[in-house]
Amino acid sequence: MRTATLGPAERAESLAAMAERELDLLVVGGGVVGAGTALDAATRGLSTGLVEARDWASGTSSRSSKLIHGGLRYLEMLDFALVREALKERGLLVSRLAPHLVKPVPFLYPLQYKGWERLYAGSGVLLYDLMSMARAHGRGMPLHRHLSRRHALRIAPALKKDALVGALQYYDAQMDDARYVATLVRTAAAYGARVANRARVTGFLREGERVVGARVQDVEAGGEYEIRAKQIVNATGVWTDDTQSMVGERGQFHVRASKGIHLVVPKDRIHSTTGLILRTEKSVLFVIPWGRHWIVGTTDTDWDLDKAHPAASSADIDYLLEHVNSVLAVPLTRDDVEGVYAGLRPLLAGESDATSKLSREHTVAHPVPGLVVVAGGKYTTYRVMAKDAVDAAVHGLDMRVAECVTEDIPLLGAEGYPALWNARARIAARTGIHVVRVEHLLNRYGSLAEELLELIAADPTLGEPLQSADDYLRAEIVYAASHEGARHLDDVLTRRTRISIETFDRGTRCAREAAVLMAPVLGWDKDHIEREIQHYEKRVEAERESQRQPDDLTADAARLGAPDIVPL
Repeated sequence: MRTATLGPAERAESLAAMAERELDLLVVGGGVVGAGTALDAATRGLSTGLVEARDWASGTSSRSSKLIHGGLRYLEMLDFALVREALKERGLLVSRLAPHLVKPVPFLYPLQYKGWERLYAGSGVLLYDLMSMARAHGRGMPLHRHLSRRHALRIAPALKKDALVGALQYYDAQMDDARYVATLVRTAAAYGARVANRARVTGFLREGERVVGARVQDVEAGGEYEIRAKQIVNATGVWTDDTQSMVGERGQFHVRASKGIHLVVPKDRIHSTTGLILRTEKSVLFVIPWGRHWIVGTTDTDWDLDKAHPAASSADIDYLLEHVNSVLAVPLTRDDVEGVYAGLRPLLAGESDATSKLSREHTVAHPVPGLVVVAGGKYTTYRVMAKDAVDAAVHGLDMRVAECVTEDIPLLGAEGYPALWNARARIAARTGIHVVRVEHLLNRYGSLAEELLELIAADPTLGEPLQSADDYLRAEIVYAASHEGARHLDDVLTRRTRISIETFDRGTRCAREAAVLMAPVLGWDKDHIEREIQHYEKRVEAERESQRQPDDLTADAARLGAPDIVPL
């Protein structure tokens, strides 16, 4: 299988090819479900296209809690089917499909009551592990354990002594959500899918009642294409209703947006060797290990304002700080917060009692001939959603189509990753790059790290870290533009890397260095470099201003003060 490169030339070629001849399937939406759908279709032998209005994973799929999990709290709701499905997917991702990107992560659940709570919570976590181990999908995931208060405080000294009487520790998994989607898109392209970001659907083509294609605007170059397809899949998440409105058909359900915000704080602000999960009056709060940082989240509030740039208000930040500080011996303050990000969950809300309860489950509908809609669900079960969407589309194809095979299709970078990991010391010695840097590359790119090492061999200055964001090498910035479809500085600092949430300056200090590295790949002149930097700085300032506002309305208005780099 060839390795797909998503550079500027490949993007232009893909758009032209999609418009040249009718596709079997066109997927609209480049989040995790859309990317997964494109991979599913391509690996069944279907001619497949994938278009995204902005950047890959620029919506919900880059703003999650970064967890691949079975949904422990859904056990309490007795939703065993959803948990079983999610645990199966978690096991596949950790052990087979993406071991380089998805890793086990421990969580400590503090117990506040003696006796009954340990029995109640312990039974739930035991069932979680047993369901995970069924059909061998728990492979690679350690089992839970019961801890005394003394033991719990030894592994999580940050907790107040009176905040717990004991604890449980269990495991889930985590990933970099935006990096995962970028890898998923490249994997789909490697199997023959034509893919293009910054390509916005402006309308659908109709022949009578049937949808037969889409009008797609090249947001970068300004051209418009008519892309014809036998079936189209609408996988646009919280934009599902907006996309459906282009067809003029009312569906049996609509998608409601729920806002969740997260804080990022440095590792030394919370003294613990394990993540934390805490109950709140509404849901649960996670403190998640994230490299040299912690992610604290999340909230769950209705959002009916700008979908492209959901804003975190001062009240949202205060809510998270108040709840996490209720158990921390040394409380966090606003000054400890490096980054803040807000995302929207696509929750299903039906027009009848039968569909209003769907919530985190997903559904697939065929509202008009030629168009399939997939919505709802959760990140962990994207592969199942993709399978169901392609299965529905196949019913409208007058041809015999193979069954889904993505359960056995590793993502790019997975093949050979364990061997390279075992050889990381030798790779470090061969390349002259510190072994910690080699580990960093392997855990972000898997076996594709060899491509970055080739860049560094050709230009050793690319093996140096970014001056103001030294977790990342200069080669990663070049590679994001040349191989991973990044078109703008914002794409690189916000999604290909996570510099925008991992530094107190939100990436402004390394913006010029990154833009200069991207320029030769993307053909930018000095004026273009300046425009990219100015746009990024305005975006960061607008986000900071929104986070000083008291409520959603004022926060949204402040965030919209920074326009997009290209008009949408």
